[in-house]
Amino acid sequence: MTTTAARRLGSVERFLTLWIFLTMAAGVFLGYFVPGFTHLLTYCQVGTTNIPIAIGLILMMYPPLAKVRYEELPKVFKNFKVLTLSLIQNWVIGPILMFLLAIAFLRGYPDYMVGLIIIGLARCIAMVIVWNDLAQGDTEYCAGLVAFNSIFQMLFFSLYAYLFVTLLPAWLGIASGLEVKVTILQVAESVLIYLGIPFFGGMFTRFFLVKRKGLKWYEEKFMPKISPITLIALLFTIVVMFSLKGEYIVELPLDVVRVAIPLVIYFLLMFFITFYMSAKAGAGYRISATLSFTAASNNFELAIAVAVAVFGINSGQAFAAVIGPLVEVPVLISLVNVALRFREKYFTPQEQGILNC
Repeated sequence: MTTTAARRLGSVERFLTLWIFLTMAAGVFLGYFVPGFTHLLTYCQVGTTNIPIAIGLILMMYPPLAKVRYEELPKVFKNFKVLTLSLIQNWVIGPILMFLLAIAFLRGYPDYMVGLIIIGLARCIAMVIVWNDLAQGDTEYCAGLVAFNSIFQMLFFSLYAYLFVTLLPAWLGIASGLEVKVTILQVAESVLIYLGIPFFGGMFTRFFLVKRKGLKWYEEKFMPKISPITLIALLFTIVVMFSLKGEYIVELPLDVVRVAIPLVIYFLLMFFITFYMSAKAGAGYRISATLSFTAASNNFELAIAVAVAVFGINSGQAFAAVIGPLVEVPVLISLVNVALRFREKYFTPQEQGILNC
């Protein structure tokens, strides 16, 4: 990377939190005061997939996935300690914690409660790649864990939805009376769009260009040129997401806060618990950061798609699902800064780059 490019990228990253809050404000402004902009975005909708958001997410994830050393992925799946820890955090602790928080904070608002539970069941397969990249976590482990969660999600999301939305509330005397029917194909569609396209695109790019131009050219010339796409696409996606719900944010601020409080608690608890457990298990910084962001993030694309498909676009469940990414983005970008501080304060130079499991 040239000195000028490094300086420019460092400047953007240094003020990324400020840029994100500015784009959030710009999105709300456009959504509330420029209704024509929102109407234009709604025309770009195919089923439950918003095309501008899909494009933004795919472009956002492509550079980090093009950086992955895919030849080293088998090592990820050989480390059963890391996989087991990720499995417990994502598919045991995460759903149960969100379920308990939804009941504790939103029992009197059953529609919001169900929407929050659905967010907790949709494990992240998209933006976690960006958070991990910004926090300088391990790209190979992140790609491996995302692929692992994607497979698990396709196989068990429907079962989890039935358990946590239909059965458990009834057993606890909180009869939601709802049954969420989601097929494997519906979940697979979300995985294919938001993970499959950038995943295979990044893999093809790396193997093709490394073979044609060499590894040195690829890492020192090509990657620095495409890396800024991630941040640009991230800011674009935030503007679109916030503009689509700008009216709700302005007109129903108390409901936004009501849903946001348990979400903030969830993101913070999942991040700090996982970071502590990972460090105690002997992981270095990069693996600890990867596990923490994987556990603390959620697949809001799938949660919104399920809520809209099952309950309708104007339902309380869909409203709660939409609040998910609006809260996740500023909280997780703040946790990126926390993770980098943890690296400097609590990890030796060796632990910052080496897994000691």
